[in-house]
Amino acid sequence: MKINKTDKIMKVYNSGMNKKVKQKKNKIGKDELKFSDKAKDFKTAMNKLKDIPEVRKDKVEKLKREIKSGTYNVKGKDIAEKMYKSVNFDKKV
Repeated sequence: MKINKTDKIMKVYNSGMNKKVKQKKNKIGKDELKFSDKAKDFKTAMNKLKDIPEVRKDKVEKLKREIKSGTYNVKGKDIAEKMYKSVNFDKKV
């Protein structure tokens, strides 16, 4: 058995497929990206953190001058307080 004019059948079949695809494309909305308030706050904090210099040069220079001149004096109480803050007494060893 021989089928004639198969090219016309294929055109009809293909045109039907294209219509389905085009209809689906029209129904799809735009891609959208929404950030949570927490993410926005985090980004703001990170931007502010980047603006802060890593080394406070004014403090470093002041301490260098005091050490060179011999006027740098640290109180034992201040050292003890810093050590006390860094120790976690609730932690089991």
